[in-house]
Amino acid sequence: MFKRLAGLFSTNIGIDLGTANTLVYIQGRGIVLREPSVVAIDTENRNVVAVGEEAKRMLGRTPSNLKALRPLRDGVIADHEVTEAMMKHFVKRVHRGKKFAFPVMVIAVPSGITPAERKQVKTSARNAGAREVYLVEEPIAAAIGVGLPIHEAAGHMIIDIGGGTSAVAILSIGGIVFSRGIRVAGDEMDESIAAYMKRAYGLVIGERTSEEIKIKIGSVFPLEKEMTMEVKGRDIVSSLPKTLSITSQEVREALLGPTRMILDCVRICLDRCPPELASDLIDRGIVLAGGGALVRGMDQLIAEETGLPVHVAEDPLSAVVEGTGKFLDDIRFLRRVAREEPEG
Repeated sequence: MFKRLAGLFSTNIGIDLGTANTLVYIQGRGIVLREPSVVAIDTENRNVVAVGEEAKRMLGRTPSNLKALRPLRDGVIADHEVTEAMMKHFVKRVHRGKKFAFPVMVIAVPSGITPAERKQVKTSARNAGAREVYLVEEPIAAAIGVGLPIHEAAGHMIIDIGGGTSAVAILSIGGIVFSRGIRVAGDEMDESIAAYMKRAYGLVIGERTSEEIKIKIGSVFPLEKEMTMEVKGRDIVSSLPKTLSITSQEVREALLGPTRMILDCVRICLDRCPPELASDLIDRGIVLAGGGALVRGMDQLIAEETGLPVHVAEDPLSAVVEGTGKFLDDIRFLRRVAREEPEG
């Protein structure tokens, strides 16, 4: 009863609880928070020292008594306690320090997560102060977020490449006709770059450096003008700091593994697409969302492999959380998509 009364003064929120970043949408205000999903803790007492951007700056640079970690892996909760602390921190921030905020939360989750993983997310959200929790699958949230008219009796296809998971979905009449999700996305791209540097040059680089390489010169399709970048790391033989130069062609080679797995996922969805909807895709094409949409040439590669036009969302990083925000304005549709009544 207290939660319901306090909820009258709370602002309902949508959350894209991503492996790499967490975004929060407040009903009536839009996106109010965009922070890395990173938490720094004191290893002795497990107290939270920093959250978000401040914690991310600590990755790989903490003393022995501190640890900066990412509590979500492959799109799901890897550390329940730390995830809960991170969510509480973000909810408190967006509610500007209100002590009693019990909002309705709409949280986007990867397609295909297990019932146990869904329960974990809901438990963390309730413990972070949620009055009601709705879980929606990321592909449908992304499709709604980019403005696809999925209520129509016509086929739409979206590819959402996030930090921990990639999802491909064919949608029609307000629901998912067929979807396929894999736990291969931005994180695996970073890991592949780090593995390539170690294999090709005997250079050990950290998580942040791998991500920086991907952002600055990463590509999955030949560029008109290839790029180079200086990389700093530790020589595996001498254990001394070392600097070398790499090219975008080399990064493209490093990204072959995860890229092929994403393309295989796309092909499977197209193979399972009903003929009537397949004809719609020829005209409408594919929409690309998520951070992976920003990797150079991703749209060109998918277009070449599928023979379909590929459109990158206007703001691919915000697509999912924008979708959760639109769900807040249509609770009836939200309840149908969530497929279950929330636990209060």
